Amino acid sequence: MPMTGLNKAAELMRAGHPGPALAQIDAVLRTGPAPATTARCWSMKGVIARLSGDGAEARRCQIRALAIAPALDDAATELARLFNAGGQPVEAIRCTRDAAAAARPSQALLVERARAWQALDRAEERVAERRRIAVLYPGKAATHHNLASALGDAGHAAEAEAQARKAIALGGPAPETRLVLARALQSQTRFDEAEAAFVTALTLRPGYFDALRDLAQLAWMRGDGIDAVLARIETHAAGMPRSTVAMLQSSFLASAGMPREGYAALLAAIDRGDPQAQAAAAALALPFDAAAALVHARQGAALAPTSQAVRRVLADALLASHEASAALALVEEMLSRAPLDQGLVAARWTAWRLLEDPRAAELYDYARVVRSIAIAAPQGWSDREAYLADLRQALHRLHRFDAHPLDQSLRGGSQTASNLLLSHDPALKALPEALAPAIETYLHGLGTGTDVLRARLGKGRRFAGMWSVRLRPGGRHLPHVHPQGWISSALHVDLPENSGGEREGWLEFGRPGVPDLEAQLHVQPAAGNLVLFPSCMWHSTVAFTGQGYRTSIAFDIVPALPGA
Repeated sequence: MPMTGLNKAAELMRAGHPGPALAQIDAVLRTGPAPATTARCWSMKGVIARLSGDGAEARRCQIRALAIAPALDDAATELARLFNAGGQPVEAIRCTRDAAAAARPSQALLVERARAWQALDRAEERVAERRRIAVLYPGKAATHHNLASALGDAGHAAEAEAQARKAIALGGPAPETRLVLARALQSQTRFDEAEAAFVTALTLRPGYFDALRDLAQLAWMRGDGIDAVLARIETHAAGMPRSTVAMLQSSFLASAGMPREGYAALLAAIDRGDPQAQAAAAALALPFDAAAALVHARQGAALAPTSQAVRRVLADALLASHEASAALALVEEMLSRAPLDQGLVAARWTAWRLLEDPRAAELYDYARVVRSIAIAAPQGWSDREAYLADLRQALHRLHRFDAHPLDQSLRGGSQTASNLLLSHDPALKALPEALAPAIETYLHGLGTGTDVLRARLGKGRRFAGMWSVRLRPGGRHLPHVHPQGWISSALHVDLPENSGGEREGWLEFGRPGVPDLEAQLHVQPAAGNLVLFPSCMWHSTVAFTGQGYRTSIAFDIVPALPGA
């Protein structure tokens, strides 16, 4: 009787009759069914609540269902979907834990877990869920595309390539798969093949913005001049709005050190009713015309008052115009929703500094939170110098580009294409071991506290990506922070011969991106020394004119616990 009643309720739901379905479910509950059936009843009530737009009731019903049957797949999937939609990925992982332990959980449940891990920036866990889907539910192009995408984001370029090709072989027509393939090929420094795959993606979808941006960026990093890059964009821009093309071209002009030209090009084609275009114009104007930047930023915010990206640009424009109180109020409101966003923490610090608020000095307590520590030689090397020599050679083989990536802080240099943590080179594989004592010394020296840095102690640690930057003479890093990090770093591996200029090639801290304020701390780099500091701290480097390269390795550390 109870299951028959549930079947009737399900049929009524499929037919679009939620009221009668709900009545049928309540009738089943009145019979006092077994726990498994009771749990299914509450889960179905939750689905009806979701379909009617009552998210709070939907969550309540699914939570009640899982309290009775923690491994009920349908309820776990529904609740995870609700948590993911509400920006609560940690809860999505927690509520699916028991159901995911089954031998064959539903594909839908594993997809929600993959989405949650992606939102938490947990690349390997996302890959694990996508691998499991591919094993349990093979044979579909989309399944292998999604696995390829996850592998690519995690830095497993060769596997990403293989899965993308498998999706294509299964008849997957999506240009997104060609984009994933192109990125995987680029990460393996197979640049000609990558370029061909980007072009194929654009052939399948003319005006595909992501493919065009990546194709142009590849040309730029391989050494094509700015004129050639702009022409490449024009060649493949058919079907794209003119303002979108202008935004892309202007970003390359700014990256090439020509923000005024980029701003002029964007203004000539801007759609003044597009908040993203207004925000882009504001960002371009920031270095040379704070007043114009603020006008654009305010127009963008008026057009899209809930857009966090537009509001972030507005905060920068307010700071550039020294309207610190208004910037602080805006940043505080955004931080209430994203308290771990290190970019917002840095913007708040900038406002505090402009207002001469003592909290600025408390947050950037340089003596306590910036440390330069010599790394140790890992097992297999007689001493640190021998290890650094092998590390230099490993990095030399990886630096294949001539120019920096788009939207990165370096100027006059290159960045490696792949995650160094996944390298098979012996020196790079041994790097975490070499870094560990210095990292632990730094963490132990922070002490205890409730500030944005120390409040996250005691929750473990993990690396969140690792890359190398090689600057040539004249190269430098612009002021920046690492928004998704916790603790950031600079391991100096190779240094140029200085020409005698003051502090050439040194690290500088406390110089914000906007406005133009002086740095408050300079740290001289030394080969084999690891400099550690909070990810929310503005940092940059002084340009150098000596001979040789300035080669460093950078990584972010974040707590191991999800969402911490």
